Amino acid sequence: MNQQPTLPGLCVKLAIVHTVTYMFMGVIASTLLDYKAGLASPEMACWMRQFEDPLVRAGVLFQPIRGALFGLAFYPLREIVFSRKNGWLIMWWLLVALAILGTFGPAPGSLEGLIFTRIPRQYLGYFEVVPQAFLLCTIVCYWVNRPETKWLNWTLRVLFVITMLLPILDLLARMHPKTG
Repeated sequence: MNQQPTLPGLCVKLAIVHTVTYMFMGVIASTLLDYKAGLASPEMACWMRQFEDPLVRAGVLFQPIRGALFGLAFYPLREIVFSRKNGWLIMWWLLVALAILGTFGPAPGSLEGLIFTRIPRQYLGYFEVVPQAFLLCTIVCYWVNRPETKWLNWTLRVLFVITMLLPILDLLARMHPKTG
């Protein structure tokens, strides 16, 4: 049986992996789906901040909080998620069912969103959030079940630092535009 993660350890790992996978899938989806134009469309601009908004640009900086919340949620389920061969699949399904499809509010792509909003299908977010949840669950389960894997520890921590630095540098550059 695998050694079970501690609550702080699980929260840190989920914060790191969620932030890195969020940025990774966000860059891919933003590029392929042209989020800048999509957010400016009339049906989205009335309720979504624009791509150049500092809060949108800084969005990844808030993701460690969400990752830590996931850690708090999955900690009581650690024996189910981290002690089974396909525990990542259970974790992934819980995220898809509860955080993507089954939200209480009318989020894009959720059951409530499909019923109560007029959001066009191209903005449902499945292309981004379902694969991101998959990456999050597979990487976290692998990392938790193989804590001795030094290359993974280093790689994820370095990617996390880079992921956090990029929006900070972007925001600083926008605050102090280059002249001349």
